Amino acid sequence: QVRLLESGGGLVPAGGSLRLSCAASGLTFSSYVMGWFRQAPGQEREFVARISWSGRIKYADSVNGRFTISRDNAKNTVYLQMNSLKPEDTAVYVCAADRTISPTYNYWGQGIQVTVSP
Repeated sequence: QVRLLESGGGLVPAGGSLRLSCAASGLTFSSYVMGWFRQAPGQEREFVARISWSGRIKYADSVNGRFTISRDNAKNTVYLQMNSLKPEDTAVYVCAADRTISPTYNYWGQGIQVTVSP
């Protein structure tokens, strides 16, 4: 059974930083594309960043230059370092995994709240 467990969320003032982690189990982590998405209240889920098994990275324009995605295959964990946070970054952040680079992902975590105060 595949499990994705996010951690590291919380409340931070604008301009601050947080690092999210997503620990994966039940899959061959190094063979999977790992992604981060977010969903703010009343809004649709949106793509944030992804990292492929080979290390290819893509960011949403809204976070490019502020967020950094990385992975540690030895720990089966993907990270999202978030710097220069803005109130509009407030959302539930969700980790996802898939075998291919595609708009859809097979596996999803439960999500974790990130709140950025003005």
